[in-house]
Amino acid sequence: MAEVLRRNIEVMRTQRREAAEAEPWPKRLAQRITDFAGSLGFVLLHLLIFGGWIISNLWGPEPWRFDPTLVILAMAASVEAIFLSTFVLISQNRMAAAEHERAELDLQINLLAEHEITRLIDLVGRLAAHAGLAPDDPDLDDLRRDVAPEVVLEHISQSNEEDHDRGS
Repeated sequence: MAEVLRRNIEVMRTQRREAAEAEPWPKRLAQRITDFAGSLGFVLLHLLIFGGWIISNLWGPEPWRFDPTLVILAMAASVEAIFLSTFVLISQNRMAAAEHERAELDLQINLLAEHEITRLIDLVGRLAAHAGLAPDDPDLDDLRRDVAPEVVLEHISQSNEEDHDRGS
């Protein structure tokens, strides 16, 4: 693996770790709860608790039957589901914000790369002209111009509106 690639991976890992450490404690707690709720340990814990609850209340000795109709169990499970869904939504919002930041970074890098490639095409074209070589590609003039992101976005927006109007 190239050294520059190793360095970039390490920079990304460091930034993720620092971002995670900078999160306020409620968000870190919500993420830990969500991580645990999505684990096999969580499933096994619930099998033990709910299974034990059901067995003790339906088939256990009379003194152990504190919820014979399982109404308390149903209520506890419902409240737990409300809290778990909230923690999952918090986690999804956090992931969506991180994805938005990555998409923004990708866009900026792509625009920079497009600009650099445009400059290289222009430079190679001038070198070829200086060497007396005639370009035979009619698209080179278009490729020598910088891409205007606002024009591309407007064109995409118009295309999407046309697709929407056609019912696609």
